[in-house]
Amino acid sequence: MDPEKQRAIARKGGESVPHEKRSFSQNPELAAQAGRKGGQSVSPTKRSFSQNHTLASEAGRKGGHASHGVARKAVEEA
Repeated sequence: MDPEKQRAIARKGGESVPHEKRSFSQNPELAAQAGRKGGQSVSPTKRSFSQNHTLASEAGRKGGHASHGVARKAVEEA
């Protein structure tokens, strides 16, 4: 799908929620609490990033490269 068309569809979804009901954008502490709650609901044995720091670092690097276009540039050059 065309990236611009995809953004337009996503924008419509976001605009459909009234501004006052976008609680995470209005309340960062509420977002942080929800994130902590979600993390606590996972069994400690299944928290692979907390068990394996190297795995977490690699995932973070991958995400950073993808979001900054490094992976895309490598594919385009190939």
